[in-house]
Amino acid sequence: MADRTVADLVVERLRAWRVPRAFGYPGAALAPLLAALDDAGGDPAFVPARHEETAAYMATGHAKFTGGIGVCLATQGPSAVHLLNGLYDAKLDSKPVVAIIGEDVSGPLGGAHEEIGLSRLFGDVCNQFVRYGRSPEQVPALLDQAFRTAAATRSPTCVVLPRALQVTAAPDLLPQTAGVVTATPGEPLARVLPHEADLDAAASLLGAGRRVALLVGQGAHGAAEEIVALADRLGAGVATSLLGKPVLDERLPFHAGVLGEVGTTAAAQLMGGCDTLLMVGTNDPWTDWFPVPGQVRTVQIDIDGRRIGTRYPVDVPLVGDTAETLRALLARVPERPDRQWRGVVESAVDRWRTAAADRAAAPAEPINPQLVLRELSARLPQRASVAVDVGSVVYWYARHLELPPGVQARLCGTLGSMGCALPYAVAAKLAHPDQPVLALLGDGAMQLNGLAELITVAHHWTDWPDPRLVVLVLNNRDQSGVGGGRPPGTAVDRRPDVPYAGWARLLGLHGVRVDRPDLVGAAWDEVLAADRPSVLEAVVDPAVPLDVPEPALADLRGLMADGDAARRVRERVIQTEAIAAEDLV
Repeated sequence: MADRTVADLVVERLRAWRVPRAFGYPGAALAPLLAALDDAGGDPAFVPARHEETAAYMATGHAKFTGGIGVCLATQGPSAVHLLNGLYDAKLDSKPVVAIIGEDVSGPLGGAHEEIGLSRLFGDVCNQFVRYGRSPEQVPALLDQAFRTAAATRSPTCVVLPRALQVTAAPDLLPQTAGVVTATPGEPLARVLPHEADLDAAASLLGAGRRVALLVGQGAHGAAEEIVALADRLGAGVATSLLGKPVLDERLPFHAGVLGEVGTTAAAQLMGGCDTLLMVGTNDPWTDWFPVPGQVRTVQIDIDGRRIGTRYPVDVPLVGDTAETLRALLARVPERPDRQWRGVVESAVDRWRTAAADRAAAPAEPINPQLVLRELSARLPQRASVAVDVGSVVYWYARHLELPPGVQARLCGTLGSMGCALPYAVAAKLAHPDQPVLALLGDGAMQLNGLAELITVAHHWTDWPDPRLVVLVLNNRDQSGVGGGRPPGTAVDRRPDVPYAGWARLLGLHGVRVDRPDLVGAAWDEVLAADRPSVLEAVVDPAVPLDVPEPALADLRGLMADGDAARRVRERVIQTEAIAAEDLV
């Protein structure tokens, strides 16, 4: 076809890779590609964000909520720079994203558009693949390789397409270059199982443990049934990383909750009392809450062998698919008749749940933020998707929002960058417009980019069969960065008090502002029943303490620097064998 251009070819490759939409910000260097997307009639669609950073977050959010490959578009220079935060989020949380950058260098050499070298700019965040398109014949294979690499390595990749190339006529593809072997994003490219000898060694180690703990991460998604079965067989307790929180039903009596700074005392106590640890698909960085080195024997399962042993010493590494590896272990691990340890774990969990309820019910001025998340737990819609931002809201989410099976929750867990929740929520809602979505964020994230991205929500919501996209804003007016327990005291600490619910109403959305604890439940009922997207603005007390759980055996952790100290630690750990496990938790 005579009028076919490279821009049309790009659209064809996106369609071949089953990309439903691309997120970006328009610019002159992308104009031909955007015109081709417009001509494509929504297959794939172009979703303009208010900022390139949020476009990258949306692409990463798409990958996190759907398991597909996210795509974001930007132009060279500052537009490309703005993508980096969202792309680093994808890199650090191992999600496939392809960034397509338009470049226009037709101006004089040394002009402003040439001051940022794109290869070097993206060389770290997209270190698996950064390439320039040079000729029409090269583009199909270039894009296919970018997508294939993103899927295979679970990481962001980058393709730079000069504007002049986008408008170039595209010849008919040669037969040997016309095909593409697509991969299913989010799944291994091949069945991967550990060696039989390693499985036997792991089963022997786990079977010999008297007090077994499982630490579950995001790599265990889809393996909940196998995890529960193995935990039952071993009489084990379970904790999760922050990213692994949605993997298991948190109502299980032996589920100790999230481990780490944002987590629970029960999870910290589980780690302090165990003698055997099984790490399943986790790269949790909060190692201060792990068992003291020398206390336990450890098995770690991960599809990526590069992650094994990076956070904690491992006795038996198992490189393989989580679910299949767990099934292979189940066939080898004997049933443990003694349930004393399981009873100890469940008692610790019961104590934590009572303490958490008491914390949420504690008086505050005007509202305890923990109460807001706790009231949501009983009302969380089935099949909902939850996007969580960075800040004190993470603490309350980790401890007080119980996620039943079928509810997805995602956050910028490894990079820890503020401003992700609302872009994530937009991506989740566009992927599943017939399902409810909630974004949980603080007033800082809302002012950072949430106010702007509500415009995106207002632009799209009338096309959604289920209009429920609820944005919770915890308005505590604190920008000190310290978090709970420190009331704002100076002009530097006080964030401007913005009428978030009022802004939603100005955009034609629903807005509710609540500043009384007895009305929190009714406010949730109202926004979850609204006929359009809503903002629930909860005015909360910034002085509510975060109450970071103390790591178990914390007094021993500073003694590991020299050999004599390490010996004393080992002796102390051995002595704990003679102490009843209940005393440890």
